[in-house]
Amino acid sequence: MIALFILIIHSIETLAYAVRLSGARVRLLASALSLFNVMVMVSRLSNMMQQPFTGSLIDKAPSDNAFIFVENQFRILIGSASLGTLLGIICLPTFVAIFSRAIIHLANERGSIPNLLKKGFTFDYMRRGFKYIRKPSLSYLRGIGIREIPIKLFVINVVITAVYTIGVLSALYASLLVPEYKTTAIMASGLINGIATMLLIIFIDPKISILADDVINKKGNYSELKRASVMMMSSRLLGTVFAQILFIPGAHYVAWFAKIIA
Repeated sequence: MIALFILIIHSIETLAYAVRLSGARVRLLASALSLFNVMVMVSRLSNMMQQPFTGSLIDKAPSDNAFIFVENQFRILIGSASLGTLLGIICLPTFVAIFSRAIIHLANERGSIPNLLKKGFTFDYMRRGFKYIRKPSLSYLRGIGIREIPIKLFVINVVITAVYTIGVLSALYASLLVPEYKTTAIMASGLINGIATMLLIIFIDPKISILADDVINKKGNYSELKRASVMMMSSRLLGTVFAQILFIPGAHYVAWFAKIIA
């Protein structure tokens, strides 16, 4: 159940890049950003819902091998984040096609999300949506060269994604390392995720938004935006894998931090 929540969260956050691609494709970026905000809201809500369930693993951990039990469970959850990200990458062509139609309908509904959802969840529209399903193909990557990938931005996104992925999990594990400061350690997860989100907003989002603007204003081409989006998705995937390495060191850092401020 918890793994499913995390898989959904990371799939949604990965597919958020498809919204910008769709917005640039139909030249309705402002409407696309409205749809993007809805996806982020769903992702954050799912994240909030899974946190109590994740915390329950600490309470249910057997006293004789709590560390091993919790670590194994949390590594499975981190693996779910990787699977969710991979699922988002595979579904990218399909969701670009679907979101392109959704953005146009949102503009026609004058920005009314409730009306868009009401229309979108009718049987007729859901049936029509199946024709936009695109089979994943390497041809979608045509024109994307490894040499053109900005390494610095790629690495930054890997690190930010890793920190965001283990923020809650490392804080919960740290509560086992320093049980006398467990409340302080657990509450530190909000600070960790907050910093990761700030870094994402400062370093990553503006770059993608500028590329989308350039496409709409005919200062850039769509392939550049697609290359950047695929690059960000790939770095997200590597970030979730790197989170497996960062998980335990991150927990020790949170435990140390909890001791310092308590």
